Amino acid sequence: MRQFLDFEKSVAELENKIDELRTMSGPDGINIADEITRLSEKADRQLRAAYAKLTPGQKVQVARHAQRPHTVDYISTLITDFSPLAGDRLFGEDKAIIGGVGRFRDQPVVVIGTERGAEIETRLKHNFGMARPEGYRKAQRLMKLAGRFGLPILTFIDTSGAWPGIDAEARGQAEAIARSIETCLSVPVPLIATVIGEGGSGGAVALGAGDRVMMLEHAIYSVISPEACASILWRDPKQASTAADALKLTAQDLLQLGLIDRIIPEPLGGAQRDPMAAIRAVGDAIAAEMPALLGRDPALLKAQRREKFLAMGREPVNAKS
Repeated sequence: MRQFLDFEKSVAELENKIDELRTMSGPDGINIADEITRLSEKADRQLRAAYAKLTPGQKVQVARHAQRPHTVDYISTLITDFSPLAGDRLFGEDKAIIGGVGRFRDQPVVVIGTERGAEIETRLKHNFGMARPEGYRKAQRLMKLAGRFGLPILTFIDTSGAWPGIDAEARGQAEAIARSIETCLSVPVPLIATVIGEGGSGGAVALGAGDRVMMLEHAIYSVISPEACASILWRDPKQASTAADALKLTAQDLLQLGLIDRIIPEPLGGAQRDPMAAIRAVGDAIAAEMPALLGRDPALLKAQRREKFLAMGREPVNAKS
């Protein structure tokens, strides 16, 4: 059953009416298809108008939508012959980060992603996508494995941030994130990172320091959540919408600032309305970026990747189209 966001209320009313009409038959065989068509066109217009003027706060809602496709969906659709790999060889397994080896359009790859779960059972299983140190150390292990065998790395990012619990801090959370970023920057193979929903704080950057960083059209990427930012600055989480405006966390803002490389268009109404179309678009974007990276000398690839991130905030911003 489709879940509607606050700003989609008028669309929800129309689509509920359409569903009612589809379960009815007109009296004396009267065809109600024309009324359904009229309402469908009206709902489409309203949806298009709403999504044409989304505020950053509304984009946060879309990015967090429970029905958006998750990392497991991208892997099951885009990656063939996938073999999951588990454990960090130091402490244990962290299901907030999933990864393994497989083929992307016949190209052998290593895939790593944060998985937040789709319903309460899987959300608890994956800890809502918030990884502990063993998750980031597993990611490091898989990236080093990719480097050893010359396999490109694909990462999918969808997390509100790393797990902030005492147990994670006791096992070296900050060090694990820093080492993961360092591994991203030093691995001698192409790394393409895609933010598919929410990219939150160091927990996202740990998998996001790639040769190419892409975001879905309505994804967000920020050093802090709007709610946490509002609590710190105004001591009022209700100011989250104001914080979202200031954080420049949308894909459009980040492309203009030169912090990402590509925006991947989403279906009308967001990836949650047509998950397969969104997944195909991500696959096409990865396929478009990969050929230019595959042929590069490993030393040059690493040097260019490191320089790309070192230059952020150091050079004047050139707006990208």
